Amino acid sequence: MPERRIAILIALWQEHAVTGQMLERTVSTMQYSNYDIFVGVYPNDERTVRAVSEAASHHERIQVAMLPHAGPTSKGDCLNWTFRRMCEFEEQNGVRYEVIVTHDAEDVVHPESLHLINWFSRDYAMVQIPVLALPTPELEITHGLYCDEFAEYQLKDIPVRQALGGFLPSNGVGCGFERAALERLADSRDGKIFDPTALTEDYENGFQFHAMGYRQIFVPVRFENGAPMATREYFPRTRRAAARQRSRWIAGIALQGWERHGWRVSWRQRYWFWRDRKGLVGNLLSPVANVAYLYGLLDWRATANMPHWAAALYTSTLGITLLQVGMRVWTGSRIYGWQFAALSPLRVFWGNWVNFLATSKALWQFGGARLRGVTLRWHKTEHCYPTHSISTAGRPRLGEVLVRMRCAEMRDIEAALQSMPAGARLGEYLVKLHKLSEDEVYQALSTQSGIPFGAPGEADVNRAAARTLPAELRKRWHVLPYRVVMGQLHMVTTEAPSEEMIRELGAATKLDLRFRLAQPAAFERLVELVK
Repeated sequence: MPERRIAILIALWQEHAVTGQMLERTVSTMQYSNYDIFVGVYPNDERTVRAVSEAASHHERIQVAMLPHAGPTSKGDCLNWTFRRMCEFEEQNGVRYEVIVTHDAEDVVHPESLHLINWFSRDYAMVQIPVLALPTPELEITHGLYCDEFAEYQLKDIPVRQALGGFLPSNGVGCGFERAALERLADSRDGKIFDPTALTEDYENGFQFHAMGYRQIFVPVRFENGAPMATREYFPRTRRAAARQRSRWIAGIALQGWERHGWRVSWRQRYWFWRDRKGLVGNLLSPVANVAYLYGLLDWRATANMPHWAAALYTSTLGITLLQVGMRVWTGSRIYGWQFAALSPLRVFWGNWVNFLATSKALWQFGGARLRGVTLRWHKTEHCYPTHSISTAGRPRLGEVLVRMRCAEMRDIEAALQSMPAGARLGEYLVKLHKLSEDEVYQALSTQSGIPFGAPGEADVNRAAARTLPAELRKRWHVLPYRVVMGQLHMVTTEAPSEEMIRELGAATKLDLRFRLAQPAAFERLVELVK
């Protein structure tokens, strides 16, 4: 099937720590050729602007979309201005994008996702690729909640919702919109494809697309080599961060949605409104439900002293709860395995408490904003990009990257592969043959691995951070830690990290690992600097 021209829109605010890795990896692994990436940034977020500009200097597909005002605003506002920059790019280059896809800086984009969106966009105006949390250890119960909930949501809730004719809320990432449908929607919003005042602009667009009569589809979760074909990401891993993010979801979906649309829809859609808003009451009662549930499990004889109707209600409610928990265990096991899913019932109790806090926070924020007559403020979620994604399947070979970057001809690559000695590395051998410069090889390695290229400036090097890892490990793996920020250990290295390297370095620190490639001469200068 012909590839439709696709534009990926990304809205950023203070995402310098993850942006370069996400963009590099996406470009290096994407198995689709007819697309470009437009990244919205604010002029007062200099470090993120620098990170995006650096990635754009290496890849023609990446375009910097500078907003005309300082940030942060809302994700919808940033996406609207990014879309405008895309339109300017179209006029300047004589092209037109037919499908608009949204992503975030923390997304691990599946290499085949654009092929799926391209296929289904022929018949559907909105195509949603599955979104699943990346796996974390079983004892990380807060992030485990996201694993449980998104697995259940993507494998059970959304497919059932689609089968029963309910409108499909966009997940905000991995979602492709028909360009013409977005523009029709924008006509009712002064040219804005997303509502800049909505806390959940993705949910709002999903409802509006259905209300306008457009067809929507959620692509079922498919497995390739045992792994799901989905957008993957890390979600908040602490109670406070999770409550903050969920309070925005609740305020946007339940409270803003109720305020904007009421219940003025058909009875079939009214049911889905109720499903999306019932947490306003249910979440507030969840701590009580925790106590009642535990009491019923520990003292099953308690129903003997109850009236018959109360005992029947109590027993049936407990049975429904056990059925729901069992379903969550089953859906979680399909993605993360039975060992992880077996702890799902325990995470339910923690989830009830987190949702109680989030709902209380959402009600407080929404009520306070209405009393003061102000717009609800967008609250950003801190993001983390997975280090191990650099080693995932789908990464092209170095020779393919060199040809794609027009640094070498395929005939030179094939000749080098046939003549190079055993144990030699392709990049080094091509430099030896004077077919490439060392700088071109490292540019290609950066693209292949999804790791930013270029040694940090001397002002960015912290001598104390350099001693975060034992000297033996630093020497063995040829790495130099140079900065610690937001729980991340940034290191410069001359090699694309292997699984063994990541495993050994990760065992020596509790910080998340972040890598940057540098040429040997630049690396040695930094080593001398910190001595």
